[in-house]
Amino acid sequence: MSAGDPSMVAAEPSAVEDALPEVTRAGVIGLGAMGLQMARHMAAKGFAVAGFDVVADAMKRAVEHGIESCASPAEVGGRADVVVVMVQSDAQVEEVVGGSGLLDSLQAGSVVCIASSTAPTTCQRLAELAAERGVGVLDTPVVHGQRGADAGTLTVLAGGEERWLERARPALAAFTRHIIHVGPSGHGQIAKTVNNMLLWAAICANYEALTLAKELGADIPRLIEAMSYASGANAPLARWGKSTGKWAEKDMDVALELAQELKLSLPLSGLVDQLMKRIDQEKMKALLD
Repeated sequence: MSAGDPSMVAAEPSAVEDALPEVTRAGVIGLGAMGLQMARHMAAKGFAVAGFDVVADAMKRAVEHGIESCASPAEVGGRADVVVVMVQSDAQVEEVVGGSGLLDSLQAGSVVCIASSTAPTTCQRLAELAAERGVGVLDTPVVHGQRGADAGTLTVLAGGEERWLERARPALAAFTRHIIHVGPSGHGQIAKTVNNMLLWAAICANYEALTLAKELGADIPRLIEAMSYASGANAPLARWGKSTGKWAEKDMDVALELAQELKLSLPLSGLVDQLMKRIDQEKMKALLD
């Protein structure tokens, strides 16, 4: 059979996957508030976890939770079968996955999970780049924020090939309650963008409605409880005042930039983007007083 035989090419991924050992080693690049909790939960579930962060204090905290300190993303790749990337921006994701030597250090059959919120095209480009090395890339953004990360009950919105998701699932399950495969590469990021658009629109509507109710003399906590049985019920209203009030403004920027590229008009989202800049935890809590 020649090297160019299509049947031989089709058989290679299956043969490699069948020979892969069970995932026991994980890595996390980006050990901030969210990444540290992901790493901590994986270590607690029995994974050998290697980590890297550019901030020395973050590395120190990780070591206290049993995370092996590495000097670079490439070193993490040499010590992991599944690597979770939780950094701040598309540029940082591109550098970590595509420019740091990480892909070169990973063994074929390894999986990179991009948990950062990025543009869909960022994940798609990196998935194509990694495929040349026999490495999978998934976009695995998460929802339920810091509360979910601390408790290990995040939801992953996964995009990418199902075979890579099944390979990474044991590691992801260590810090999640739900792992939902929403489609091919980039579609996890699309799902995260849609979630944020709906979430923030609801927060703005809640804020306006509760402000009006307070001015009219309503008992806001009792009103919120009543709304849980009404058609206006929504998740952010049920947890009003408990959120950190820290919004990743870049996530809404992603939505608006995508709309601009597609020449779509999203007037409500544009307004929500501006309104969210004026709402914080203190203002949300003040409505409960």
